[in-house]
Amino acid sequence: MSLIDIKNIKKVYGEEDVVTRVLHGISFSIDEGEFISIMGPSGSGKSTLLHILGLLDRPTSGTYFFEEENTALLSDEALAELRNQKIGFVFQSFHLLARTSVLENVILPLYYSAVPKKDYVSKAKIALEHVQLSHRLNHLPHQLSGGEKQRVAIARALVNDPKVLFADEPTGNLDSKTGKAVMDTLDALHKQGKTIIIITHETSTAAFANRIISISDGAVVSDQTSGTKHTHYTK
Repeated sequence: MSLIDIKNIKKVYGEEDVVTRVLHGISFSIDEGEFISIMGPSGSGKSTLLHILGLLDRPTSGTYFFEEENTALLSDEALAELRNQKIGFVFQSFHLLARTSVLENVILPLYYSAVPKKDYVSKAKIALEHVQLSHRLNHLPHQLSGGEKQRVAIARALVNDPKVLFADEPTGNLDSKTGKAVMDTLDALHKQGKTIIIITHETSTAAFANRIISISDGAVVSDQTSGTKHTHYTK
């Protein structure tokens, strides 16, 4: 079963004579358990595509099925619930609350979930174990390295046990050694069965994936699957 299936997705901003066409009929499917990189230069449309795939925005036209459900038929409230339950996000800038402990940062998404409050701490601790940060529970973000901050962000994205984890330029603010450590973390999560989708312009980051979808000027220019991944990381 395809986890994600998009067909002829287009995105246009503006009205009447002033329009910007960003996506020009993108189609592909993603199966559960895949590790995919969506790669392209700045301005290629990959961030707009991420927003649509992550249910943060709707396409102008085309179809998007998530777990065989037509997302166009869902209300904004239903999309928000689906996003909270099934999708995790990791961003380049971490987006951690500065005056809040690592544990509380990871707990945050649970406040908007159906998880009983008594289970918040245990679920957050399990997520932090997945990224090997159990020893940093009570630290504040300013006490962490850049790589540790990103791993906290990954734990936060994992805490609701999403079907898919989106990572938007996850190594963009990191040096090469730290970036490789973050990518190794995502690779380990994939080996545990998690679906990972990375948005990147960096070849060495994209190479961790089993499949690379390249886009340029709002269109897919290649979709390549590799049986072996390249984990030699440089920046």
